[in-house]
Amino acid sequence: MRLVFMGPPGVGKGTQAKRLKTHFKIVHLSTGDILREEINTNTRLGEQAKAFMNDGQLVPDDLLLEMMNNRLRQDDCMEGYLLDGFPRTLPQAQGLDSILEDLNQSLDRAVNLTADSDELIRRLILRGQKSGRDDDSPDVIRKRQQVYWDQTAPLIDYYRKQQILIEVNGIGEISEITHRIIKSLT
Repeated sequence: MRLVFMGPPGVGKGTQAKRLKTHFKIVHLSTGDILREEINTNTRLGEQAKAFMNDGQLVPDDLLLEMMNNRLRQDDCMEGYLLDGFPRTLPQAQGLDSILEDLNQSLDRAVNLTADSDELIRRLILRGQKSGRDDDSPDVIRKRQQVYWDQTAPLIDYYRKQQILIEVNGIGEISEITHRIIKSLT
């Protein structure tokens, strides 16, 4: 099974991705983890990405796509994977489609976890209080949500047009949400 996992900040993508990885016995691919691995192992791509990040810039799509292309070609991805945090933009989604076409693969589903804005803000503020994460302050939360709606939300229509979008209510107990996702995929 090949999945894209989407949803606004605070909806529980990371939590659910870990549970689905175990249930479906597929690889969980987090863009953040892939970037850190490239940087920590001092690859050419990692060095280039690090330069952008140190300069306070987003890593360009062409670098992310090259990293993702390399990662999706590894043996552990041949049986399936769950993409978490990628793609985030329409150009990234189109680039991913090109990579998958080259691999003679296609996505099975794009899962979009949904929750109302007030619930997301509440969750993120609570998480920030528990973890001390700087990116969970109210001002940063609002900015992250706006970035999501500006950049990532268009992917909902993109995957809907491809007829692979599944929308799942992300409010409730963790196990209940996991059950909803699994039920929608099987």
